[in-house]
Amino acid sequence: MNLCGHRPQPRYATLATFRDANGLPLDQGILLYFPAPHSFTGEDILELQGHGGPVVLQMLLQRCLELGARLAEPGEFTRRAFFNDKLDLVQAEAVADLIDASTAQAARSALRSLSGEFSVAVDGLVQGLTDLRMLIEATLDFPDEQLGADEVQISNKAADRLAQLRASLAQIRARAQQGSLLRNGLSVVLAGPPNVGKSSLLNRLAGEECAIVTELAGTTRDTVRETIQLSGIPLHVVDTAGLREPGDLVEELGIARTWREIEKSDVIVQMVDARSGLTSEDERLAWQFPSGRHSRRVIVHNKCDLANLPAGRREEDGQVHLYLSALTGAGIDLLRDELLSIAGWHEHGENAILARERHIGALASADSYLAQATVEWSRIELCAEELRLAQEAMNSITGEFTSDDLLGEIFSRFCVGK
Repeated sequence: MNLCGHRPQPRYATLATFRDANGLPLDQGILLYFPAPHSFTGEDILELQGHGGPVVLQMLLQRCLELGARLAEPGEFTRRAFFNDKLDLVQAEAVADLIDASTAQAARSALRSLSGEFSVAVDGLVQGLTDLRMLIEATLDFPDEQLGADEVQISNKAADRLAQLRASLAQIRARAQQGSLLRNGLSVVLAGPPNVGKSSLLNRLAGEECAIVTELAGTTRDTVRETIQLSGIPLHVVDTAGLREPGDLVEELGIARTWREIEKSDVIVQMVDARSGLTSEDERLAWQFPSGRHSRRVIVHNKCDLANLPAGRREEDGQVHLYLSALTGAGIDLLRDELLSIAGWHEHGENAILARERHIGALASADSYLAQATVEWSRIELCAEELRLAQEAMNSITGEFTSDDLLGEIFSRFCVGK
């Protein structure tokens, strides 16, 4: 009333004049009132749509604060929707993922999670676990009861039911892994000696001149980053300084940064000159590359056109070698396909679930508990406990059992007010 002079009609867009404390007009815009529980948060919401100038909107915001409103905290609207059972935790996180999506595929996957697709899949598994636990725990509670023919038949098929649950969980994990790629992308470092064509390859992958290319060895003195889309996956490509004995302090700093990027990468593209092949110096460098989860390495023999070699792919001792030309583009598709293969990408992500690390961790924990339940099948008490733990892990995804600390961490990463 103090802002526009009248009480708006629920769920109708009303043209209104917004006024200051003295009754003078601040702006003219649209007023929308959504009474509880029929709103995004489940609470009363008043939406003001003013003109887009920052000064006008700041004046309107200040007037709202004068009338008793306060600035929303990060993620507060979505948090309120979660606590009022308008969204589960997966859907709440999908709001932030939709806003932050860096590719069209990621946006579509986030929208599917927001609509409840991921939640439905999780709830289906939880219901299956509940049914199985009811059967097993009833056997524990009433070991001397005479079971009917139907119950005996179900009991005999309980092991098959557990196997089916594990198969369903494996499918969800595969979809979640695809979604994690959509969300986080793949970090790829181009590494090798100077003047081998790293910057040219970055430019070819990006489709534009991102890095300076000259015949002078050591042109790239620092890391150059570019994010491109590869079948919907964000590909974070890092061009690095050539690896050799540094000639000055600047080059030494650049090489140190190169090794730091190599340590953090998902894939190392080791580049060599196709005219000389893999030299002893290249092999020495390869021994210094990190192992473990960073062990995925592709050796790219660049300048195959100058070496009169055809573009192609071959494997030696389990190591992939690609022959291509960053200058002409020959064989570039081989590198793109190899990166997609390393990422485990398939089906263009139309079935992917835009999962976060906590989702993937919870799914992995549930799978581990179900695997142990299978091992403990003959010891029914232990099997029942493993099933209970698996169900708790699954419930943590949608927020059925989630600590307040975790909720605070999740919503604090939202943009202000969303």
